[in-house]
Amino acid sequence: MVERGGDSLARVAALTWPLSGSAHLVGLTGAPGAGKSTLTNALCAQQRRRGHRVGVLAVDPTSPFSGGALLGDRVRMGDHALDDGVFIRSMATRGHLGGLAVATPAAARVLDAVGFDMVVVETVGVGQVEVEVAGATDTTVVVVNPGWGDAVQAAKAGLMEVADVFVINKADRPGAGETRRDLESMLTLAPGEGWRPPVIDAVATDGRGVAELLDALAEHRAWLVSSGEGERRRRRRLADELAAVVSAEVARRAEAHMAGPAWEAALARVVDGRTDPWTAAGELLGD
Repeated sequence: MVERGGDSLARVAALTWPLSGSAHLVGLTGAPGAGKSTLTNALCAQQRRRGHRVGVLAVDPTSPFSGGALLGDRVRMGDHALDDGVFIRSMATRGHLGGLAVATPAAARVLDAVGFDMVVVETVGVGQVEVEVAGATDTTVVVVNPGWGDAVQAAKAGLMEVADVFVINKADRPGAGETRRDLESMLTLAPGEGWRPPVIDAVATDGRGVAELLDALAEHRAWLVSSGEGERRRRRRLADELAAVVSAEVARRAEAHMAGPAWEAALARVVDGRTDPWTAAGELLGD
């Protein structure tokens, strides 16, 4: 219902709003092939051992050519298929820039409302448009690999601004030490005070480093509360969500004007050169 949008989304949002606010929202992002899904799988296993319930929203890109999405992240999370303490949902971006489906915040709220302790939002990748994940979650985890590039690439991709925790996955491979030094060097040069993102070595395939990652997530959540940054992030997140809802509703109403006799008549006038698109649009919208 959330993914369909429209009235069904509005009803679900109204019902879940007063019941949400307890879950820790964790964004997991990184370059394709960094091992995000494998790390998420290991994270779920560790959380379950600690007695916590985990919801996962795995956001897949929608093809600009076919309009479809593979939605294949669940293939790597099959260990939890029969565990009712883990819920995994693959969602398509449907062309939305920023790596997040428009419905993701509302979907996370549903999982929060029904009692999941942590909601992990795994995004399609990291880059100059995918950093939107930082604005939609409490804590952002950036996953990198040994040999991924240098510190300049980190700064260029915007990683230093969005990461609350760095994970060097596949840390058993050559180059892990150099990657750590690059990240630590950039963190030393980063301006400001407050939270300093830890850099955690992990091998998600055998669970190494996952307990340390969970501890870092807990420490960051505690810092969000003690520093007041959590409330500031929540305010920004809700402002962004409200703006997205208003934009989606305006777009829906605009689409209603792009069909029927009035639309065809306006299009004919533009095609014939009797009027320009701006004037025709104003007439359609009643301006």
